[in-house]
Amino acid sequence: MKINARKLALRILDEIDYSHDFSHIVINRTFSRYEVESADRRFVSQLVLGVLENRIKLDYYIRKLSEQRFSRIHHSIINILRLGLYQLEFLDKVPESAAVNESVKLAKTISERDSKFVNGILRNFVRSGKTLDLPDKKKHTVTHLSVKHCFPEWLIELWMKTYGNVFTESLIHASNLTPQLSLRVNIMKTTVESLTESFEKAGIKYKVSKLVPVGIVIEDMNHLSINQLPGYNEGHFIIQDISSMCVGYFSGAKAGQTVLDVCAAPGGKATHLAECVGVTGKVIARDNQPDKLEVIQANANRLGLDNIEVALFDAMIMDDSLVGKMDVVLVDAPCSGLGIIRRKPDIKYNRSVDDIKALEGIQEKILKVAAEYVADGGVLMYSTCTLNPAENQDIVGAFLNEDQRFELEPLSDEGYLTLFPNIHQTDGFFIAKLIKTKTR
Repeated sequence: MKINARKLALRILDEIDYSHDFSHIVINRTFSRYEVESADRRFVSQLVLGVLENRIKLDYYIRKLSEQRFSRIHHSIINILRLGLYQLEFLDKVPESAAVNESVKLAKTISERDSKFVNGILRNFVRSGKTLDLPDKKKHTVTHLSVKHCFPEWLIELWMKTYGNVFTESLIHASNLTPQLSLRVNIMKTTVESLTESFEKAGIKYKVSKLVPVGIVIEDMNHLSINQLPGYNEGHFIIQDISSMCVGYFSGAKAGQTVLDVCAAPGGKATHLAECVGVTGKVIARDNQPDKLEVIQANANRLGLDNIEVALFDAMIMDDSLVGKMDVVLVDAPCSGLGIIRRKPDIKYNRSVDDIKALEGIQEKILKVAAEYVADGGVLMYSTCTLNPAENQDIVGAFLNEDQRFELEPLSDEGYLTLFPNIHQTDGFFIAKLIKTKTR
């Protein structure tokens, strides 16, 4: 029996709201339960991710078009309306009649009254020319940007305070764009020149990153899937954003060194560092979640890296056996993830100011513990995938004020390296490189 793609999308959206799991987790979990053809998988994913990316605007439309208070509308009916409005505004290839009629059918499974309500809302939207006035930008700047770009007001206010109004609008616009696929070349198995030559033969368009010599950005995959790309089965590359590659690259890790990655999952940075230190070096990759260790090991196995030791360990607990012994220690700290919203739009709705405050204590603790593992003259790297100074500059600044053994090695004019989607076309990322110059 053929799966109804819109019905499956509704089921996923409802489950995301109830479980608060990330969309990719619920999507994969749902697809594992049903036999879904590849075309339907793509459509379902497009619907779910499209609704999540544009939810604030879609909810604004519902409030404008409905005489019924938003809080009193049945939860699933809200998701049906979001699905219908998303198709009407953003999916040109979906006929208006299909978007409306299929939404009405879904609503009928709840009640006849709800189906008439959905029909009225969607047809009114079509009659409006599928455009509704947004809040006035001059009078209500934050609300206007929130609805236009589908970002929560608290986050817009945070970034405006940090980066200013003009930069913030550019940043949130870029954070809604679909990121290009980027690969890191496994230098223990091949070279950039060899891999790109095989890409050219396969008709794949690419460019080599200007930030990281082993990074390749794919511009056109020539209709191939990732596992069909030349070199995938041979472990010649791994999928990793350029921003994430910068951590290993700027660490300066060298052949023969010993490295500790205290929060290593899913293993992109750990495997990069393993390639940097080579067969004579060693990387200890730790995480406090057993299932994530399996992912790290799987990545290491596919890349053919035997110099990684994967271990279960809590980064906030001191391991006396490693104190003062590591050439490079990496703290890729748990963070709010505000720099990767273009990959995980759910973050816009799953984070709050209180969540961030709680993370700051964890980040501070992990950094203090990790610092004890660094050998004299060694490197301590601190990174996050967020663009919130309280989790970045403030954490590192407070640490340097307290621990006089370390000095900041400048990675930019500001000392720290911050990457932005609207400037560098990467994920939003923060990196600080600290050198242990003194003993206690």
